[in-house]
Formats: sequence, C-alpha cells, structure tokens
Amino acid sequence: MEGLHLTADCFECEGSTALFLDAQLLRDRVTAITQASGLTIVGEKFFPFSNPDGSPAGVTGTLLLAESHVAIHTWPERRAVTLDVYVCNFQNDNSSKARRIVDDLIQAFAPARVIRQELQRGTPESVHWHESLSAHTGYQTEVSGIQSFQSPLQRIEFAQTQDFGKVMRIDGAMMTSEKDEFCYHENLVHPAALSHPAPRRALVIGGGDGGSCEELLKHPSIDSITLCEIDETVIRLSREHLPAIHRGALDDQRVSITCTDGFAFIRETQQSWDLILLDLTDPVAPDGSSLAATCMTPDFFRACNERLTDQGMLVMHLGSPYYHPERFRSTLQKLQQAFAVVRPYTVFVPLYGAQWGMAIASRNTDPCALSHTEIAQRMQQREISGLQYYHAGLHQALFALPQFAQDLIPD
Repeated sequence: MEGLHLTADCFECEGSTALFLDAQLLRDRVTAITQASGLTIVGEKFFPFSNPDGSPAGVTGTLLLAESHVAIHTWPERRAVTLDVYVCNFQNDNSSKARRIVDDLIQAFAPARVIRQELQRGTPESVHWHESLSAHTGYQTEVSGIQSFQSPLQRIEFAQTQDFGKVMRIDGAMMTSEKDEFCYHENLVHPAALSHPAPRRALVIGGGDGGSCEELLKHPSIDSITLCEIDETVIRLSREHLPAIHRGALDDQRVSITCTDGFAFIRETQQSWDLILLDLTDPVAPDGSSLAATCMTPDFFRACNERLTDQGMLVMHLGSPYYHPERFRSTLQKLQQAFAVVRPYTVFVPLYGAQWGMAIASRNTDPCALSHTEIAQRMQQREISGLQYYHAGLHQALFALPQFAQDLIPD
C-alpha cells in the first residue's frame, strides 16, 4: 500500500545516556512523541540488551501503529541511534505526522550528524505535496522525483512538478519554483530598485536560492550584494538544484555570501545599503518552526533603518492579506514604528496559491511618487527588459490594494 518510509541514522548523539539504556524511559519518550503526532498506537515491544558482564547495552523498540510502525535502535557504545518510521497514506496523508516523529526523536538524541532517507512506498497513481494556506484551507501539487535533505536547521526538499517545474520547499512550506519564481522575485526587487535613482549596494537576508540576487544584478549600478543566509545548506543545494532560478548569481563576483542569523548580522555590522531585501521563509512554517521570527520585530526593523542610506529602502513579504490578515496587519504596524514611509502592495504568486502581500519601507523615498513615464525611462536607461511580470505600467497598479487589504493597514 502506498505510504511514506523515513529512516534516520544519528551519530555522535549528545542526548541523555539514560535514553540509550533504559527501555522504559525510551518507550515513554517514543510513545509520547508518537501520540503527539496524532498517529494511533495499537501495540508495542521494547527490549533491553545486556553486555556479557550484565551491564546495559542498548535498546530495540517498536510501536505498532494503525498506520504502520515506529522502530528505534540505540547503540550507547557508539552514541548512535537508528530510526525507522513508516506510515500508510491510502485514506489520509500522514506524511507530516511521520516527519514530525522523526524530527522530534532526532531532537531528543541531539546528534551532531544525521543521515536521513525518504522513500515513497507502494504504487500510488500520484504523490502530492500539500500546502496549507490556513488551518482550514490548502491545496496540493502532484510531485515526483522527491529529494530530501536535512540541514542542522531545517528540512529542505526538491521535487519535479508539471505546473511549476522543479520546486523547493523548506520545513513543509513551498519556497520557490523554476516556472513561477519571477512572480515573487521580480516584484520583490524591481519596484524598490527602480524607485531608487541609482542603487549601488544591496543586502539580501534569506534568499539562499539566489533569485533575488539574480534580479538585483540586472541593475547596472549595483556593484555589491551581501547575501546573508542563515543556512549554508540552502545555498549549496540551490547551486546544484536551482540553476534556472539563480542563473549563476550565487557565484557572481559582486555577490558576497555570509551564513549567519540576519538579526545578529544587522546589529553587528557598520555597513550601509541602498536596498535591504528580507527574502525570508514564513515566520511560522507548517511544522511550527520559525527561523525567520527574529526578523519580524520592531527592533529588527529599526536596526535595518539605521543601516540604510538616506534614499534607501527595505522590502519584504507580508503573507496573504486574505489568509493571514493578522500577520499582514501586524507586520505593517511594526514597520510603521520604524519607518516614516511604508507602502504595501500585492502580487499573485501561483506556487503560494494566493494573492501575496509585500511592502516597501523607507525614511523618505516613496515608490508611489514615480509615474509610469519615470519608471519606463529608468528601465530603458538601465536596459532592463525581458521581465515576465513587472513592467512600467504595472508599478503604480501594484500599490492599488483591494479594499479588504486596504482595511488591514493600521491607522
């Protein structure tokens, strides 16, 4: 029967030694994690091994599930653990529950190194990735050729699709795709970059796929881009899997890469930029993780303001005004606490399944002040052509919000 089979080999574990040796303690932990995932336990067996001298040696344990099984083996002498979780996806997609179990068990043992494998079992007519827009609404995309990687910070996956080409998702949330990345990246970059008379220096926080850097490099005045991506693995994998998105920008001599937390980088640097792009994951991913959360505070936005030049601008996405109205409203409110000018706009991003909010914030540069003619002249002067979404006539229209989104803007 079709399902998902996950394995993880954990090495150099720093978790409690008792968890490797005590069958009852291990049983209680595995049971609690499995119950928390929402899967159904129907049986169990945990067997402790002993060394020739009678000292405890390790534990093998299995939970039988209505959905299949969870198995674990500990090697205390090697500080190693192997995990095996299989779930049936015939009537319901239990994939996220299985991944949660593996993630939580890995966290419990705290390994320095993990090798993870993922296998689609059975012969399903199709495999789908599910994207949640809210607690009650989502959509699914048929995928094939799934490749899954676990960095020290997050799970990164690639797959092939009919509608989007190759897609990347992180911690269960869609990030970017070959076919529609222009909807997001062109509109994150060009409305602000063209509102600046001659941007020279840019900072991208996040953006490890390289799409934002690729769009910025279309502006001939840009002579340096700092890409601050917290997860080096995202950059390494994007180089390999997403050349159609970064188009070599990750290796351009004008792009310097630093792998650190964006908030820490902003607080510690003395550099200044004409453009700061927050090309981040969602503040809260479907699995509850929140690597981007520290970059969504008034203190962070004020720190960004201090690092901008006089005509500089910050750009970021806000989530969907329809599905995430509170995030949309509260992020604008935080931006207003840090910047004199805050201009929200919206773009439809097919991969995200919704109209998506973005915003430009600055001390005094107003992107809405530029006419169609002025934008067209700047595009011609900079020889920017061949874009698939953004054009001069669209610039003003982007900022004309539907009334329901307009009503979310704080007074």
